[in-house]
Amino acid sequence: MVAIYTLTSELHDEKAVGAVTKEFLGSLDIEYVFRGNDYSDYGSYGLSLIYVCTGGTEGIFKKLLPDLQAKSISPFYLLTSGRSNSLAASMEILSYLRQNNMKGEIIHGSAVYITKRIKLLSQVEDARNTLLGSRLGIIGQPSDWLISSSVDERVVRQRFGVELVNIPMNELLDVISETPEPLSEDSSDIEAIRSSLPGANKIYKALKTLVENYQLQGFTLRCFDLLTAIKNTGCLALAKLNAEGIVAGCEGDVPAMISMMIVRSLLGVSGFQANPSRIDPETGELIFAHCTIPLNMVERFEYDTHFESGIGVGIRGFMKEGPVTVFKVSGDKSRHFIAEGYLTQNLSEPNLCRTQQKIQLTDKSQISYFLSNPIGNHHIILPGHYKALLEEMVSS
Repeated sequence: MVAIYTLTSELHDEKAVGAVTKEFLGSLDIEYVFRGNDYSDYGSYGLSLIYVCTGGTEGIFKKLLPDLQAKSISPFYLLTSGRSNSLAASMEILSYLRQNNMKGEIIHGSAVYITKRIKLLSQVEDARNTLLGSRLGIIGQPSDWLISSSVDERVVRQRFGVELVNIPMNELLDVISETPEPLSEDSSDIEAIRSSLPGANKIYKALKTLVENYQLQGFTLRCFDLLTAIKNTGCLALAKLNAEGIVAGCEGDVPAMISMMIVRSLLGVSGFQANPSRIDPETGELIFAHCTIPLNMVERFEYDTHFESGIGVGIRGFMKEGPVTVFKVSGDKSRHFIAEGYLTQNLSEPNLCRTQQKIQLTDKSQISYFLSNPIGNHHIILPGHYKALLEEMVSS
């Protein structure tokens, strides 16, 4: 929900200001709660807007600022109609915020532009509130080969509002051993896969138990340890849990997990964690692959073995061809990558991880990022074009 608070100078006629306010806010196609000059609950709504009604309000804002800072960590959004010197006052306020290393934005323009901007910001603020205080598990340590994907847990908490919870791999193995083999309708014509399905579903049940015990909104799993410990894989479990709304990442990759949590908070899907397998620098085409994908992201799927080991259960998912976004944020939020493109083909090559996507980037010049300055190897693929939304989420 959007809440609108006001700043008005006593020098201006209250009745005239009220008429302009009613006309201006009525021109916007948004639902909102009008709080006027009562800032007692500032920050408690999804998006708080400060409507600068008139000039001469800079000092009023400065007096309010300490209390507003204590109530919200979001940027200050200054809404202005441009009437009664409101834009000039907003510029002075924003300049003051910048001088004091605080974030803010003036929302000004046509009614159509302002409406569009407020709706986007509202979606972003709702996602930020979802992230704030969320608990994400690290089950086992990140895989040994993720040498650039370490994180500082204090920085993650400060910059994303996320709490990381470390869970020993032995605890998961103990829960798996204590979990009864669940009844399942999953089946396969291939004996090796069919015999692995009961164990794969035990892993799913055990992970779900840990999620409940630790009150997690998501986790990343050092999944390759399962290959040696119990001769099975977590791919099916991750595919199912992501489809159920629990972010479930591979290989203990924390930045990838955070990226998936951002996507879920914004769009309601976890995204497909995958790594580029082939790149064509001249055409801007990439092949992404991994052995799992959220089951609610695909039109159909097949079971196969896990690619590297040839054992357990992997997922070959076929996502609808069309617009996609490729996304990754670093664990300290200092860098991010967002590219829009199109899924042109789902592949089934034998020498790659089982879910394989051929993606053509809209801006082929962005391909140089992968070869010159990547943020690790895993990236998140999501259906649809959401560059503007993700950019707003990770840039402010």
